[in-house]
Amino acid sequence: MIEWLGIGHLFELSRSEAIAGFFMPLVIFAAFFLAQIILPASRVPGYVINPETDAPRNYRLNGLLVFSLALVVWAFELTGMPRDWFYRSSVYAVVGGTVFTTIFAIIAVYSQPQGTIKNPLLALWDGRARELSFFNERFDVKMYFYVVGGAMLSLNALSGAVYHYDRFGEDSNPGVFLYAAFFTFYILDYFVFERVQLYTYDLLHEGIGFKLFWGGLVVYGWLFILPLWGMAVYPDPGFSPAWTNVWLIGTAALFLFGWGISRGANMQKYTFKRWPDRKFLGLIEPEYIEAGDRKILCSGLWGIARHFNYLGEGFLALSIALVFGYFTNPWAWTYFVFIVLLFTFRQRFDDQFCAEKYGAEKWAEYQARVKYRIFPGVY
Repeated sequence: MIEWLGIGHLFELSRSEAIAGFFMPLVIFAAFFLAQIILPASRVPGYVINPETDAPRNYRLNGLLVFSLALVVWAFELTGMPRDWFYRSSVYAVVGGTVFTTIFAIIAVYSQPQGTIKNPLLALWDGRARELSFFNERFDVKMYFYVVGGAMLSLNALSGAVYHYDRFGEDSNPGVFLYAAFFTFYILDYFVFERVQLYTYDLLHEGIGFKLFWGGLVVYGWLFILPLWGMAVYPDPGFSPAWTNVWLIGTAALFLFGWGISRGANMQKYTFKRWPDRKFLGLIEPEYIEAGDRKILCSGLWGIARHFNYLGEGFLALSIALVFGYFTNPWAWTYFVFIVLLFTFRQRFDDQFCAEKYGAEKWAEYQARVKYRIFPGVY
């Protein structure tokens, strides 16, 4: 079965290596925890209000520094760990990471008072607390998820590219290296704009349960490279030089197009939340629907579709499916399928939540003004 799936190369570790791979996430979680606590950081207020002080929560942001340090340690093999280790041990790391995040989630959830969710299993999934911070807000659990998950996504992708080159040398697929570059750029961009995350859905509304523990650490950090599990063992697809240029430049352009939509939409929403009367990029006048003391942005990118940022993520995921050059291989499409399903279901939940947040009448007014959910003219 494993050979039929094309991932037999991920099960070639010795017994001791497999055990090391299983425990690797625990070591990584601890190392990133220490790095976030010890390394200098900028302290900024977020959007979430601390009910104990009635003031915005404070966050220490040093993701770019932590990520840069992690890249240096990995690239120069400062721990003695070979650069392809993360990729070769990824299956065992996913198993171990799932076990450890389950344990952490159980502790995090059941150590909190019972909330509105009475079913203990549902509470474990969604969480009871929305915020968990320690050491006088020096360490925030949600931002930790982003830092660990994002950094490991890039490192796992880069590790897979190293494995691929060691295997094929001059016959390597340039799409694999471009794939690693995509995700490294994606994560670097996130850390450059780390403060924007303080105004996003997860920070504002998600509970801290297994869904966030496993999703933020294991899915984001390890399983987002699922296409590479199947595609790292395929050499250069053998296109002509002209078609190779079309393929690589085209997928890079598609990636940047998707990134531009996603980053632009998120930055416009961030600008509106911090400075409601400021023009976005000095050009786009903020237009909004007033819903009591809240405002629904409905101009610029948020006037095109109600979740236009999701469309950007979709184009980005499409570029990842195409970047390997094996357009009919199911492995290449795993990330794209996941993203499409995730955001299709998520936007429906978002609409329900927003109707409760802003009021059904005001949200219906916004829906009438901005007719499409994600894809203008289609959906």
